[in-house]
Amino acid sequence: MERDPSEGGSPVADRLEAVRLEFDAQVRRIEQAKAGLQEIIDQIYAGRSQRQILHDSAFARLAARMTSMPTIEQAKGILMAEQRCGPDEAFDLLRRASQRANIKVSVLAAQIVEQIASQATGLSAVPAKPTAITSHARGCPPNLQSGTSRANDQPSASHL
Repeated sequence: MERDPSEGGSPVADRLEAVRLEFDAQVRRIEQAKAGLQEIIDQIYAGRSQRQILHDSAFARLAARMTSMPTIEQAKGILMAEQRCGPDEAFDLLRRASQRANIKVSVLAAQIVEQIASQATGLSAVPAKPTAITSHARGCPPNLQSGTSRANDQPSASHL
């Protein structure tokens, strides 16, 4: 029961050759897709400034977060002292006020810290002018709505 040489090789060899050919075809398709993607990436980078590329990068976002984190933590501490609440509640107050005023949490935190720092150094005898946060104080604890803190009836830091 020998096979006729004109029929090709053994079934295993034929199958192995078919798998090898399919593998080679897949490798070529992957290489073509890779080259196409690289061309698209090159076009994207060519049409954008270095600043735009860095702005969109994960590293840039992480660096920005790392620079704003201390200020946010300071603002949370101020709110925790004024509101006698925990860190999660303080951040929630900060986040909600930020959303109502439509400004970034980091910007609001910087304003809070700046106001408290200026009051502490005596640079500001008159409380800072209220901003959009004051007009959006609905939903905050009563002392935030009135604009004073519980401790000493001074203008609240969240009323910048």
